[in-house]
Amino acid sequence: MTTTSIQLALSLGSNINRYRRIGAGIAALRQHFGPLICSPVYESAAVGFDGSAFLNLIVLVQSSASLADVNLILKRIEDDNGRDRSGPKFGSRTLDIDVVTYGDFSGLMEGIELPRPELFKNAFVLLPLVDLVPQQQVPGLEQTFSELWLSQGARGQQLTQVPFDFER
Repeated sequence: MTTTSIQLALSLGSNINRYRRIGAGIAALRQHFGPLICSPVYESAAVGFDGSAFLNLIVLVQSSASLADVNLILKRIEDDNGRDRSGPKFGSRTLDIDVVTYGDFSGLMEGIELPRPELFKNAFVLLPLVDLVPQQQVPGLEQTFSELWLSQGARGQQLTQVPFDFER
């Protein structure tokens, strides 16, 4: 029996000990999923609350795990990095990791809307995908990530690409 591996796009963000937490998150993702493809890292203002600037990126992984199993892995990585789930929905984060796309699936899967709605709201989710897979079709749309970026742009959000040593 062959298990099919699919591509997942994961968003990572942190505004508490940002470089350390993003680095730890990437290292943990490598342990669980193997080779990663990482976008450039962007700095952006907090969205929905007053807080320190975030570092954000997209990581592409291959996995044959169910979405539920992937989410358990991601929550464990967040928890291992000091994630406090008792705070407000929009607040500072040591590490936040979300599944943005799960293959080419579009719709509700295991209680999660895919692609993740933040893709259409936040430039810090869309632009890193444009960097990685500009000509890939957005699940559920007849547009590529690049075409979506051209039609929506940064939506007034300021992004600054920052250097990041992925090998630390």
